[in-house]
Amino acid sequence: MRRLSGRALSLIASVVLTVFGLLVVTFFIGRVMPVDPLLAVVGDRAPEHVRAQAATELGLDLPLWRQFLRYLGEILQGDFGNSVLSGQPVLTDIARFFPATLELATAATLIGVCLGVPLGVLAATRHGQWPDQVIRVVALAGYSVPVFWLGLVGLLVFYAELGWVAGPGRIDVVYEYTIEPVIGLMLVDTLLAGDGAAFLDAFWHLVLPASVLGYLSLAYITRMTRSLMLAELGQEYVIAARVKGLPERLVIWRHVLGNIMVPLITTIALSYAYLLEGAVLTETVFAWPGLGLYITQSLFSADLTAVLGATIVIGLVFIGLNLLSDLLYTLVDPRAR
Repeated sequence: MRRLSGRALSLIASVVLTVFGLLVVTFFIGRVMPVDPLLAVVGDRAPEHVRAQAATELGLDLPLWRQFLRYLGEILQGDFGNSVLSGQPVLTDIARFFPATLELATAATLIGVCLGVPLGVLAATRHGQWPDQVIRVVALAGYSVPVFWLGLVGLLVFYAELGWVAGPGRIDVVYEYTIEPVIGLMLVDTLLAGDGAAFLDAFWHLVLPASVLGYLSLAYITRMTRSLMLAELGQEYVIAARVKGLPERLVIWRHVLGNIMVPLITTIALSYAYLLEGAVLTETVFAWPGLGLYITQSLFSADLTAVLGATIVIGLVFIGLNLLSDLLYTLVDPRAR
């Protein structure tokens, strides 16, 4: 119990320090950005006395350390400020936009995991052969091709020319006001509403942006899986298992893959986190009403309150996913237990 208590306290202290560091970095980045925080509040033609009054109300006339303490106190109370663009609390906006990003990133991660892990295993077991070369080229292309270009080409080919998928947006305007949002995930909400046509429409709207993001996830997971597998395939236990006559599929998929599961979980968790915060360009290209599009519109409108609030939420998501991956270690690796 003392050991577990010590580990729990260490974990809590680490999380608190990480969150504090996140708030410090976020606050000071917001203050050094070449954007006038008063621009979105009073406009660029407001007289000086109006700007001074707004600065006083927002606390911008205080010393920087007092501004940070005020900012920290508001965040700890769950007050992320009000968005100038929407006129609503930032947390309300995030709760409205984040489910769309969560749905898109989850679908993309599923594509990346379901295809990336088998491709990485295949490349490692066929090291130096033509399957390995082809998979490496595919993964390298996923790293190299700009995501906005890939999204535009996908829209041109698969939507405009072939008509295989739906266009920009999350759902057709015909169904947009007939589906009552329950949890914010369009596929789930359409199923709960019992509207099969709306579900199919939402699904075909999701296919192309999820595939574009999934390709990025696939490239990262494939390369990491291949590297981890190659490091394990040269270990003595693999040779011993083969000498004992174990089937190759058991050696690869049970023993070797089982031993790389801990770093692989970290890889997948980080990939998922990057998709949650890195879908800005994809959401912009596909007019996907998610957190990335919200941040982009807020930044263009000089709405720093909304930008900083969304940045903090994304940072908390990173921390949460890292904690989740640490907990999953104990399930897949007896040494962690």
